[in-house]
Amino acid sequence: MKMKMRLAVMVALLVSTVAWLGCAAALPQGFVYVTDVIPTAILDIRYFGDNNFLGTRVDGYEAPTAILTEEAAAALKTAADLLEEQGYYIKVFDAYRPQRAVAHFVRWSKDPADAKMKEQFYPDLDKSVLFELGYIAERSGHSRGSTVDLTIVYMDTLEEVDMGSGFDFLGEISHHDTDLITEEQAANRSILREAMVRAGFLVYPKEWWHYTLADEPYPDTYFDFVVK
Repeated sequence: MKMKMRLAVMVALLVSTVAWLGCAAALPQGFVYVTDVIPTAILDIRYFGDNNFLGTRVDGYEAPTAILTEEAAAALKTAADLLEEQGYYIKVFDAYRPQRAVAHFVRWSKDPADAKMKEQFYPDLDKSVLFELGYIAERSGHSRGSTVDLTIVYMDTLEEVDMGSGFDFLGEISHHDTDLITEEQAANRSILREAMVRAGFLVYPKEWWHYTLADEPYPDTYFDFVVK
């Protein structure tokens, strides 16, 4: 009887160990889940759902989670700490993006009949010019694992701070140097920008939400593992 109990315990321990190893190996070496590093981060992973400029879940997103390189996540933690001191949490819309997702964007851009999200995300542009204007590319910095799309929310209400335009709105109003927003909205963008720059991120002039780690660890590597 004791032998059977010992055997059962050993089997249970083995199963637990294998399960733990499976979880630990879920990400490639050098990558982490954002919420493991920043527990206060709020996730709204738009490409896992249909609230995005395609209007559908994007290839490669199998879970509403955010992944970054270890270096980018550590830098983002620095920015998040700076923002929490001012009364804000970070809200992440996208982080690492598989190359297959970028390919999905490219296919979408070549289908002129699919314009169901035009009014919400690119009302003043024809989708045929999104490549030319730099909103879509055949390779994205996100696929290198050190780029993040985010905003900030008030800690007490969790409401998004007014940035003058929404995430992934493709147009001049989303540019950092736009004159189409109020002074308050510009100041709100500056709060996010200053924290991110202090933490070591670079600004993307056309998208107030888009930041890339200046000293990214994989500057020439585009990954394609799924987000799960």
